[in-house]
Amino acid sequence: MCSIMHTNAQNKIVYQYDIHDEIGPSVNRLTQKAIAEAEKKNAAYLLIDMDSYGGLVDDADEIRTALLKTKIPTLVFIRNNAASAGALISIACDSIYMMPGATIGAACVVNQEGEMMPEKYQSYMRKKLGATAEETGRDPKIAEGMADENSEIDSIKPKGKIVTFTTDEALKHGYCNAKLERPEEILALLAGGPYVLEKHESSLAESAVLWLVNPAVSGVFLLLIFGGIYFEFKAPGTLLPLGVSVVAALFYFAPLYVEGLAANWEILIFALGIILLLVEIFVLPGFGVAGISGIVLIILGLTLALVRNINFDFSFVPGSALAYSFLMVTLAMAAPLVILLVFGQQIFASSVFKKMSDVAEMNHQVGFTVKDQKLETLMGQIAYSVTDLRPSGKIELNGERYEAITDDGFIAKNSPVKISGIRLNYLVVEAA
Repeated sequence: MCSIMHTNAQNKIVYQYDIHDEIGPSVNRLTQKAIAEAEKKNAAYLLIDMDSYGGLVDDADEIRTALLKTKIPTLVFIRNNAASAGALISIACDSIYMMPGATIGAACVVNQEGEMMPEKYQSYMRKKLGATAEETGRDPKIAEGMADENSEIDSIKPKGKIVTFTTDEALKHGYCNAKLERPEEILALLAGGPYVLEKHESSLAESAVLWLVNPAVSGVFLLLIFGGIYFEFKAPGTLLPLGVSVVAALFYFAPLYVEGLAANWEILIFALGIILLLVEIFVLPGFGVAGISGIVLIILGLTLALVRNINFDFSFVPGSALAYSFLMVTLAMAAPLVILLVFGQQIFASSVFKKMSDVAEMNHQVGFTVKDQKLETLMGQIAYSVTDLRPSGKIELNGERYEAITDDGFIAKNSPVKISGIRLNYLVVEAA
């Protein structure tokens, strides 16, 4: 067991931070910040209050490496569980303390549904556990046994089982220094005291990221993303709905990116989908390949950003997680459509929407003139739509084509329409 000696009598701080969640990017960042803060304060010890069933192996490995590299002696208090990745992190600490009834071990690599991963993952975890135990002065065979069903260890582990120690078992086999009720009790066991326990406080930014990745909050941003896209389709050129959609997308992806969920290529897929939709809205008439492809890419980007794939490796992503993410995104996509189908006429006829629209009616009294005076002669005539009006598009009258817009929300291609007004150089039409 590593011997911990207090080397500077002036350093009386034991700096504590908690790992009480699934181990992932947020816990990784927390560890890096806690170590940096402890070193800045010249703390005598770094203490982890541990209660975790595990998490992502790559983040656990980075945490383990950071703990082994710091010059500050490291302590861990296992409050209840130190399983899987939590066991690896605990073994990386110089001293381990456990509550009565706590456990450490069971470090086989599993996916999110608890199914065992292939041997290559188990082998990697075994080697990491063994190397870490050697570094901190513990029996490496026991550590490897936490991720190896096939090995046998006399009086500890039969073949076909993995090592999971209770507090008393961990004490007996050198994987626990003392059985304690509270982390504060550790201070009395450290040489060179007395010590002051100082706890790490999460920053406002850290708290904000954790709040933004909450599924309920992400769901609201999804609604705003699709709602903005739908309204922009209904009133091309309005731009405000599209702006809301873009801002919502930033708040949706940014915390997921920080948390290691959203990868660059997933955000790129979403951005490409938005570009294709803009091309469909402002460049191409009707609704075709660009629009359909854009919607597919948007759904794909939003869905994949919610799951813990590692680049293009989906080994750790269960089918249920992908299904849940896809359902969440498609429900958010359907909600604005339902709202428009039920309340569409009232929304587009409202004074608020007309004020928001970029196609407000211009007249001589407010200082505007219609550029094409010929349009005024077309009032009341019947024409035919040569594209879908969503609500803007093109109509044809007497062999000539005109830009048109409708307050009816949608008029299909090749439908008769009546010209009822003028906005800018648009003819305002209604179903005839």
